[in-house]
Amino acid sequence: MSMKSLNREILRLAIPSILANLTVPLVGMVDLAVAGHLPVAGGSGAAAFISGISVGSLLFDLIYWNFFFMRASTGGLTAQAYGRGDLGECARILGRGMGISLGIAAVLLALQWPFVRLALLAVDCSAQVRELALRYFFIRVWAAPATMSLMALRGWFVGMQDSMSSMFTDLVVNAVNIAASVLLSLGVGRWEGLGFTGIAWGTVVAQYAGLGFALLVCGFKYGRRVFGGFSLRGCFRRGEMQGFVSLNADLMGRSLSFTAIYMGFTLIAARFGDTLLACATIMMKLLLIFSYFTDGFAYAGEALTGRFIGARDPQMLRKTIQYVFRWSFGLGLVFMGLYWFGGMPMLRLLTDDEGVVGACRQFLPWLVLMPPVGCAAFAWDGIYIGATAAKSIRNAMFGAFLSFLAVWLAGRALLLHGTAEAGNALGIHVLLAAYFAHLAFRAVYLTMQYRRKSLSL
Repeated sequence: MSMKSLNREILRLAIPSILANLTVPLVGMVDLAVAGHLPVAGGSGAAAFISGISVGSLLFDLIYWNFFFMRASTGGLTAQAYGRGDLGECARILGRGMGISLGIAAVLLALQWPFVRLALLAVDCSAQVRELALRYFFIRVWAAPATMSLMALRGWFVGMQDSMSSMFTDLVVNAVNIAASVLLSLGVGRWEGLGFTGIAWGTVVAQYAGLGFALLVCGFKYGRRVFGGFSLRGCFRRGEMQGFVSLNADLMGRSLSFTAIYMGFTLIAARFGDTLLACATIMMKLLLIFSYFTDGFAYAGEALTGRFIGARDPQMLRKTIQYVFRWSFGLGLVFMGLYWFGGMPMLRLLTDDEGVVGACRQFLPWLVLMPPVGCAAFAWDGIYIGATAAKSIRNAMFGAFLSFLAVWLAGRALLLHGTAEAGNALGIHVLLAAYFAHLAFRAVYLTMQYRRKSLSL
């Protein structure tokens, strides 16, 4: 494959993922907008509805972030089987992933009551918001079978070098989510709708609509070519299951560390008062814009790395890594310029509160520093997932969590004198430095691992 062809292949895989990622924040904004326009009911107004959605969504973040490994493991293993030309194994990997996903969903449904009660102990909110969050949770949790299955299906599409199907699945989910949430909550014609609970039911409908679409794609696009000799019994042979479970166990360790960092960031920021919490949240939202783009190239790296490892083609593997990094660092430079020159306009798009905008201004330089280390960390994640090098990914994220914690504790002791005083902007600087440290550790550790032993074929 020529340089031009490989670059075209990277873009073919990356661009659909980027486009799908960009629809994600739109869904959240529509849900909040719908909640903000609901009529007062039972003493609950817009502020309570919005807070209820936010807390309810946080509970699902706590769940689903920890099971992201299902997408990663299914994608990496499928890409390698695709590279070997073993389409039968591709089908079995999907069956394996779907089976485990449904098993996890069954456990989530069985344990929903103790989980949500325990989780809410850590969330400081009013009784009214707590009640709304519970109503939202106990409806949306019934989407768990579809949500978990879609994780495996999205990974499988990427592994099959088919990011278009993954993109269209996401677009179906997000479009149905928006339409169903609006119609079910606000009503149509003479029907007044379900009110607040309609937003949760809209999400449930969207997840099952996406699952139905993805299964139709599997049937019509791949059909007999991939699933012709498919046997459910063949998916769960002991040898294959042991390897699959071991891989997922390592990736789950990565997910737990990832969740601890992102939840820790918010919980620590909350100790510095509402204004600085808003600043920290806005900084993270602006960084997420960068991640939506660079994740596209990470997914491309995942698909192609697995493909060329499966095909036992070390030359194309090395070229893939080089070209993915070139695209990622090029994108990083673009965002450094965007944050440098457009930071203030971007802030004003997110809030018109002059107090928050003024407080955020001092943190903008951190946005310029993040992309170089971020693009390296994200690119390596995709490459190592494609190689199913799960232990390296797990160790990198665990070390990243320790780096985050060490920088925060050291900065707190040296600069904040062991206290987290409300209104102390230095605390947010220390927190952003800790976040930077976690990205830097991931980038450096995975680079050293690659240089020391490369990725085995």
